[in-house]
Amino acid sequence: MNTTEDSAGQPVGLDVGTSRIVVARNRDNKQHFEAQLNAFVSLPNFRLTESLLTEEKVFHEVDGSKIVVAGSDAQRFADMFHVEVRRPMRSGVLNPDEPESLAVVQRIIAKLVGPAAKEGQRLSFSVPAPVGGEGDDIAYHEASIRQILTGLGYQASPINEGLAVVLGEMAASNYTGIAISFGSGLCNVCLAALSLPVITFSVPKAGDFIDTRAAKAIGELATRMRTHKEQSFQFNGVSADRLHNALAVYYDDVIRSVVDALVLNCAQRHPKLEHPVPMVLSGGTTMPKGFLEQFEKMLRGRELPFQISEVRLAPDPRYSTARGALVAAHI
Repeated sequence: MNTTEDSAGQPVGLDVGTSRIVVARNRDNKQHFEAQLNAFVSLPNFRLTESLLTEEKVFHEVDGSKIVVAGSDAQRFADMFHVEVRRPMRSGVLNPDEPESLAVVQRIIAKLVGPAAKEGQRLSFSVPAPVGGEGDDIAYHEASIRQILTGLGYQASPINEGLAVVLGEMAASNYTGIAISFGSGLCNVCLAALSLPVITFSVPKAGDFIDTRAAKAIGELATRMRTHKEQSFQFNGVSADRLHNALAVYYDDVIRSVVDALVLNCAQRHPKLEHPVPMVLSGGTTMPKGFLEQFEKMLRGRELPFQISEVRLAPDPRYSTARGALVAAHI
């Protein structure tokens, strides 16, 4: 798993996301990314099944009377048996209602990053901003992820997810601007000036909210809503497709909630910025065609105590947080 650069102990960036876990490394003077779905399914432990999974190189582990299939392979088996994948994380942190959450996240992280090439190899991992000032669950989550990485031999340090996007996408503006990471469990927002966070917060409506609410509205599985959202949904007005319309309604709800929270937080803090600043949107939830235009439409006319020079999508929104974590690991 480790690359040539890793063998020299080069830093590593890790996005520990609710939907996906992504690792970023430097290789051949380029940044390289690898991701796994942050999910799992449990199967009965039949000897033949375990043998076939091993033969097919499916990421799994035997756990007593069951076989746990984790990572991206979990989706294939969930689709096969028409069941929901189980999620070890919820709202940006370890899922307190899932007893296997820590064990599954540990397996996925270990598969992606592997053991450190040398003791103390530097690694920066993302953590979300608190929702409404409540950070106890984040403290437990952060300590647990750090423990996993320390056990693999890394010198691990956390970085706020929104700030990671600033570091990953805003070098041209001297790491000054607003980054919004539209993730699966949360939307993380960071206003930074010269790489220093001025305002950070998260909104508890994001990709999972869209999937579950839209699925409930039309009596569908949230897993199917997520797949449709990622593969074919786009903003193109009212449609005869009930699934499309349900996704559109809750996408608008999420975008509106983020814009409202941004305006409110800026009004409370009233940051003084001398020049217009850029805004960058990242995260897998921004992937549908037309997302940027829909966001700009809802932002238009809203009052902020500073000017926005541009609003743009990150070139590859899925990897922005991991890219910024890699930058942080080098600092």
